[in-house]
Amino acid sequence: MDSAIIHFISPPIPYFVDCGYAYYGVGDTHVDRNCINVFDLIVVRKGILQICENDHIWEVNEGEGLILLPNGHHFGSAPCTMDTEIIWIHFQTFGSWRMCRDMNECLGNKLELIEEHKKIAYLNHADACSIFIPKHMKLSTKAMEAIETFFQQENEPQSLRNWKRQASFQLFLQHLDRDLVSPTNATAIRLAEQIELFISQNYASDITNSVLQKQLNYHPNYLAKVMLKVYGITPMTYLQYYRLEQSKRLLLQTSWSIAQIADEVGFHHISHYSTCFSKKEGLSPSGFRSKFAKER
Repeated sequence: MDSAIIHFISPPIPYFVDCGYAYYGVGDTHVDRNCINVFDLIVVRKGILQICENDHIWEVNEGEGLILLPNGHHFGSAPCTMDTEIIWIHFQTFGSWRMCRDMNECLGNKLELIEEHKKIAYLNHADACSIFIPKHMKLSTKAMEAIETFFQQENEPQSLRNWKRQASFQLFLQHLDRDLVSPTNATAIRLAEQIELFISQNYASDITNSVLQKQLNYHPNYLAKVMLKVYGITPMTYLQYYRLEQSKRLLLQTSWSIAQIADEVGFHHISHYSTCFSKKEGLSPSGFRSKFAKER
């Protein structure tokens, strides 16, 4: 099913807020609401629900889901023509998200969204990643099984029920994320993740295109093509980006000298490190430390 895609950056993972059932008889319509400040996931278990969000009308059939945005106006666009039953789940996120037309647009602005997220979510590391959730979806059997578990815990104590629902919601999101990716994109994403993992585990070492070729058994041109598709940058550019991110952690968390930090993250010359850092951050390593770290 072709659909717009909501691109979330985590951590933190979008979190569960509340859930419930709703029933509509023939002639009933969905409630009219505006800017409810949470994402509203609607899953139709039976019947058909006609709903409008801002100026777009959606028809959600049995076994399908629709995510309504927290800052939108949504309401029933037409009365139900048959008895209809839905599950609704409210969830929210802290940090960056963006609505994209398709996966190519998601991947094209991924790094930009991660950088925005780090500023909003106060993250000074390079471990942020993407979660891709279709706005309108046909739910797989596994996704439906996960969502039904939300209501198998009604007899649990509230504190235990909330923990379990959070876990169930994360499993549900994982199914949506994996079900969305096409075989072609899945192959590219898996290889790009292998490149990213190798870099994150060995960034302080001398990594070259030849090293990556030997490690992953793919030509450097193909590795670059895959990284450009998934991360928007080449492996070598990502390596520099990752080293700079790790150096920011050390600038904030240690009293090491700039030269020691440069060497620790894989820069052999402090002048090269300082130039790269200043170009990316708009201030020198020592200026960054002075601005964001308390005196030690």
